Amino acid sequence: MLKTLMSTTLAAGFVTLATVAMAENYPTPVPLQDGAQAAIDAIEPKNDTFRIAYMPPATEFNYYIAIGEGIKAVAAEAGVEVFMLAPQSGADINGQMGMIQDVLTQDVDAIIFGTHDEFAAAPLLKQAVDKGMAVLMINSDIPNFPTPIHGVVGYSQRNGTQAIADWAIETYGDQPLKVGIIEGQPGYHSTERVGGFLDGIEGNDNFEVVVSIDGKWNVEGGNTAGMDILQSNPDLDMIFAANDYMIIGASFAAKALGRNDIVLLGNDGDTSGLEEIAAGNITATVNTSPFLMGKAAMHATIDALNGSYPGGWIETPTSIEDKDGAISVLQEPEKLFPQPSKEY
Repeated sequence: MLKTLMSTTLAAGFVTLATVAMAENYPTPVPLQDGAQAAIDAIEPKNDTFRIAYMPPATEFNYYIAIGEGIKAVAAEAGVEVFMLAPQSGADINGQMGMIQDVLTQDVDAIIFGTHDEFAAAPLLKQAVDKGMAVLMINSDIPNFPTPIHGVVGYSQRNGTQAIADWAIETYGDQPLKVGIIEGQPGYHSTERVGGFLDGIEGNDNFEVVVSIDGKWNVEGGNTAGMDILQSNPDLDMIFAANDYMIIGASFAAKALGRNDIVLLGNDGDTSGLEEIAAGNITATVNTSPFLMGKAAMHATIDALNGSYPGGWIETPTSIEDKDGAISVLQEPEKLFPQPSKEY
């Protein structure tokens, strides 16, 4: 079953729209909170051929590589230069901050960034804005970054995970369920994703959250968390994880314990997660189309450098995919990275 989310109520701090108007390359941006918008007319490109740094929080996540592939596709079409710079581990906050510092000393016209610690990144990104660089955040709907930036591109994280909670209630809500949650590393993304799921099941007496622990955003952490959750709660019925990597790890734990009866829910739409759903090893996920997110971010960044981007938040699409929906997505491999392991 495929449920396309047409969200009308945006994350806290954004205005509410009746519809999201579509432009050629991305939806009409929604204004950021007062004081959060850096001035577009203060952007001062240094190079005739724009040079853009893509700086995700880590290279260990294929999700951010998929966003990068979307960015590279638009860069190739537009004839601009883009390079990626990121630490291997998403926990290496100091490493990412050092890389941002390095980019500040180079002739870079724009930074497209994601971070697991917005407060550590904010002072450095303020320097980038003050230098005339265009600065846009990806994979977020944060309405009020700690320092003004030019734009935010991403899906409504709380709405996405609330929708998978709604899907779970519709699919399984006629029976009492004990639920475990695997959080990401503490920060905005984990708070919003877990919060959306909790919002969705709030008031439903059949869903009881019995445990919630950190899975560190990766497969290994999800495996450890899943093993701990299932061994300490042998009567558990469902696990929700804040990203696909952690729910993949939890699925390995469930398999090792012979628990093929657990409902496993993720978030991202990573190729590996979609393939695990198609294989029947995971139940469903929030597909956030990272490749399309990257394309939207790059179009907006080029427009910002040309002075034609108004600023604000660009909402990218999400959908809930179970086995049938995952197979449909996998049948369009040109929109995925990495490519599926086989033809569907």
